[in-house]
Amino acid sequence: MKFLVTGGCGFIGSNFIYRIIKKYPTIQIINIDSMTIGSNIQNFKKFHSKNYTFVKGDICNNTLMKKLIKKVDYVINFAAESHVDRSIFNSDTFLKSNILGVHNILEILRENKKVRFLQISTDEVYGESLKKNCVESDELNPSNPYSATKAASEMLVRSYVKTYGLNAKITRCTNNFGPRQFPEKLIPKIIISAIKNEKIPVHGDGLSKRQWIHVFDHCDAIEKIILKWPKSLIYNISGNFETTNIDIIKKILNKMKKPENLITFVSDRPGQDRGYRVNANLIKKDTGFKPIMPPKKSLDETIDWYIQNKTWWGIIPFEKIKNPTPWK
Repeated sequence: MKFLVTGGCGFIGSNFIYRIIKKYPTIQIINIDSMTIGSNIQNFKKFHSKNYTFVKGDICNNTLMKKLIKKVDYVINFAAESHVDRSIFNSDTFLKSNILGVHNILEILRENKKVRFLQISTDEVYGESLKKNCVESDELNPSNPYSATKAASEMLVRSYVKTYGLNAKITRCTNNFGPRQFPEKLIPKIIISAIKNEKIPVHGDGLSKRQWIHVFDHCDAIEKIILKWPKSLIYNISGNFETTNIDIIKKILNKMKKPENLITFVSDRPGQDRGYRVNANLIKKDTGFKPIMPPKKSLDETIDWYIQNKTWWGIIPFEKIKNPTPWK
């Protein structure tokens, strides 16, 4: 079996590759990544496997993607611009990667219909949900340019399944955390700022609420979907804890024995969703997936990973990505 993993040098993609190579010695993986913001070559600096091949390239490159897709049985698309704040500041790269890149893959798959395609999406496509756990059939109502591009890519996938008979699935996952996450995201930004004894910006009142999942659990869910290939087109994926932004910041500071006066409140992002909630019963029913990573222990282990791996994040130009309000 052969996988083409796009965006495999990023956070979720790299954790997925590590998991599959370790568990399945007969599966071969080609990782294509353009190595833009969010990708880190150090994710595979000490990684060696005869079943792993890295290709530096863009999913919008039609010639290259045709060549690679002809070699594989599955395409798992992690490649995406994914930071809401940056999408508000400049959405051009989001449109290119998240929509045009997916369209390029789908067009190639029209000529390679035996290849199965998994589009990694997000719970943010539902828009704000405070009182209801969204299910897969609910209407999409994205609130920012990032989630709008992810919703658009989903619509493309769904249309190609219906019109051309492509064999595809879509996953919508809640907020991830864990090792090798790019420091523009909330949890690693908190940890690194605390290590450096720098101010930790909090949008608005900090009471926006999110469901969280450890990246290992997310990769487990993706693995189950790929290997079982269940009947439904779309699957929500969720972890086992929900909390406000300010609460998770305080938990991290407490674990690191850092003072809460590092917290500084900044203006809320435009169009901020106060919360996302999804119902993940369908994936449990169809694949048996359920998250197993204990929330407190896995958060503590994530903190420890960043403390112990300063060489990993030390090469990242942290000064360029820590601006809490890049849209201003």
